[in-house]
This record gives sequence, C-alpha cells and structure tokens, in this order.
Amino acid sequence: MAKRTSLLSSVAAAAVLLAAAAGGALSADLGETAQASTNGTLAATAGCGKAPTLSSGTRTISSGGQNRSYILRIPDGYDRNHPYRLIFGFHWLNGSANNVASAGYYGLLPLSNNSTIFVAPQGIDNGWANTNGRDLTLFDDISRQIENDLCVDTSQRFALGWSYGGAMSYAVACARPNVVRAVTVISGANLSGCNGGTQPVAYFGIHGIYDSVLNISMGRSLRDTFVRNNGCTAQSPREPSRGSLTHITTTYSGCREGYPVQWAAFDGDHTPSPVDGSSSPNDSRTWTSGEIWRFFSQFASTTPPTTAPPTSVPPTTPPVTTAPPTTPPVTTPPPGEPGACTATYRTVNTWPGGFQAEVTVANNGATTLNGWTVRLTLASGQAISSLWNGVNTGTSGSVSVRNADYNGTVGANGSTTFGFTATGNGATVPSGVSCTSP
Repeated sequence: MAKRTSLLSSVAAAAVLLAAAAGGALSADLGETAQASTNGTLAATAGCGKAPTLSSGTRTISSGGQNRSYILRIPDGYDRNHPYRLIFGFHWLNGSANNVASAGYYGLLPLSNNSTIFVAPQGIDNGWANTNGRDLTLFDDISRQIENDLCVDTSQRFALGWSYGGAMSYAVACARPNVVRAVTVISGANLSGCNGGTQPVAYFGIHGIYDSVLNISMGRSLRDTFVRNNGCTAQSPREPSRGSLTHITTTYSGCREGYPVQWAAFDGDHTPSPVDGSSSPNDSRTWTSGEIWRFFSQFASTTPPTTAPPTSVPPTTPPVTTAPPTTPPVTTPPPGEPGACTATYRTVNTWPGGFQAEVTVANNGATTLNGWTVRLTLASGQAISSLWNGVNTGTSGSVSVRNADYNGTVGANGSTTFGFTATGNGATVPSGVSCTSP
C-alpha cells in the first residue's frame, strides 16, 4: 500500500511543526463569496444549465498567487440541469491527489453511482500545512471554479481525508461551516488549524485505538469540538478492546436536528482502511467506505429545521396524509370503560438526522379523563430534542409524557395531541406506545 510507505515516521516527525504552523492567523475574508451564497440551502450554481468547459482529469488553478492543481472526476452521463453532490478528498502526508483518485476517493466513487462530482486537491509539499490559510483559499477557489462551470447542489458539499487529509477536512469544517454539509476525519488531528470552529457541521470521526502516529486522543478532541457545536449530549462512546479486530460506531444523541455526530473506533493502528477480523489493512475490504458513504448520503437536498417548534402551540406542518400510522393504538383499559385512554403515534415529517412526530391521546370512555400519561420506547439512536403540549420524563429509550396543565381534561369521545422533534431515523417507530389515566 503506497499510502503507508514511510508515513508513520514522517508524520510523527512533522506533527509538532505542523501543529505550530497551523496556528498562524488565517485571512478573515477567505471564501466570503462561497459562504454568503449557501448556509446549507439548495440553490442552483452558476454552472447549472451551461454546457461545461471542465472535464475529468488534472486541472490547474491560480490560487493565492501560486499555481495549484487538483484532479476532477465528473459523473458519467453528466446532466447540466441536475445538481450534483460535491465531495473533496484530501490526501495524506507524502500522498498525492493521484493517490486519492486512483483509490476511488477513499472508496466512495464506486458507491456513488454517478451521483457525485469528486475533487482531489494537491497539497504543497504533499501536505496541508495551510500556512496563512493558503489551503483554505485553494478549497474556495476550486469550489468557485467548479460551481461556475458545473451544476452543484449547494446543500450537498462534503470533505474527507485520512491523517493530514483528515486534519485539512477538520480545518474546512471549522472555517467553512456554511459551505460544507458534513465532513469525515479518518485518523486526524489539529494539524491544519481550526479558524472559527464554533458553528455546527455534521461530523464523522474514525480512529484506531492504538494509533502510533496520531494518538486517538487527538481524534477524540476533534470529535468533541463538534459534539459541542452540534449541541450533542456528551458521552464516552464504547471502543473495542485490543485484539478484538472489530470496530464500534456510535451515533451521538441530543444533537441539533440535521447535524449528527458519529464516532467509529477500531482495533488498529494508523490506517485509512482497517478490516474487521484482520490485522492487515485493505482498501477493497475495509468497512470505512461503506459507513462514510451512508453518513454522507443520509443528507437530502433540503435545509433541516433551524428552530424548534414552540412549546405551547403545535407546529403548523400539515400531517402526512399518504402514510397511515404504522403503530397501532394501545388501549388501557378496553374502549368503552370509564376512563379509557388510547395513544396513537404517527410521524409527521422527516429530514436528514431527525424527524417530527405527533401522538393523539383519545378518550374512548363514557366519562371525562382527568389527566393522562403516555409511555413509549424510542428506537436506538433516537432522542427527543423538543416537546410541546406535554411534559416528558426522559429523552431516549423509555420515555413517559404526561399532560400539560391545560390539556389534561379530555371529555368523553374527545382527544388532544402532543408533539415532539427528535434526532435519529424517523422511519423506525417507537414501540410499546400506551396511555393510562388516573
């Protein structure tokens, strides 16, 4: 594997110098044009509808007063009226753009099914020192050149890389949060700087538990930046034991809607291509490309909600009339008896990394209900982020919701509702939905 030749010693020797160099001030005006036009919203780039002049292959570009280069891969059968996903793949120290391209952009190219424009930039001295922000400038300039010529979905820009390339992806996430939708950092550290680093970006970190070049603690530190920025619940994810030859992927709970944080620790050293059940890395057998592709492709071409629904008034989102409730109501006691209470769950809306749900509490009895409590068990990875028209105990796993002060009285054959937004996959409905009344 050419990518690992002499890499361990060269990265270890350079890491301290790189970290110091990356601390230099970055230009405040980098990427202002690109940032001002996005903020995660689908928009047609200037290249949409135009006959392209760019083609797949090595391209040159003037950036920051220097001649730089990158390798471009345009989908087969490119449609100038179709907005495409855009992925930047940054190479490792002493690697090259050609290495990234020849390895299928970290294995994502064969998974993309011609849905994605890929870019592999070339670093100066085969690295990403990002001195005075020069590599962020390159990212901006390449993005601008591509989007002026090709049709790009501005809500579908991503970056990833291994080692030094992971450090550069982290720098992009810190400095361009309104440009990239998500990043993946494989075995990275803060080597290319973090200008900004306070805004949410969907983040996936991958790291070996006994990385001898960039200790896993460095990867955890990068991850925790976006655990904080994305409003996730702090935790210490499980990691595999030495000798297990496995990996464990954790999706954080409590994150801001549409901004998940995912962490995968594997039993291995400094490599971009670990293989479960083997101590020998292998680009064609690694699990990383599949998990990275799933992480990136979960984001639809829409902007996730930026504000939670009000706590006293139900949201105005109309119900989905084409999908009937997938969880049958659970009645305790049977309908018709005094105080009978049923709870019916339905998914109202979904978006990448989150969903909105509503529960109808109905009184099927002959007398008035005076107070009610609904219990349900959320699926793994789901967590309530906001709830209205009720008071919840718990946000994940087994959750109970009792009535608010103003909707506890429900007349015979009457009903009321409460709703909530949650992180996680809304396709999986909660189990054990039940309702009781004092």
